[in-house]
Amino acid sequence: MIFAFGLPSGSEWFWIFVVVFLLFGAKKLPELARGLGKALGEFHKAKEEFEKEVRQAAKVETEEPSQNIPKIASPEGTVSRITDKEVNKGS
Repeated sequence: MIFAFGLPSGSEWFWIFVVVFLLFGAKKLPELARGLGKALGEFHKAKEEFEKEVRQAAKVETEEPSQNIPKIASPEGTVSRITDKEVNKGS
């Protein structure tokens, strides 16, 4: 028998159901299904909220900054930074 990873199919679902039925009984199965449904619903809500926040964050980052930002003048008496290229260029 070869084992493959992935979703069960065919008779595998039957055997899974039989094992679950034997472990939990007929009375507990509806409760388990209800709990699983609620958990999946909560997971889906959390996933949608996370995706919404990511989209909003991406939207904020892509917006252009305002062009009305005043430029700050450098203080008087300061020396500008000289790079190595400028030093070598003068030699």
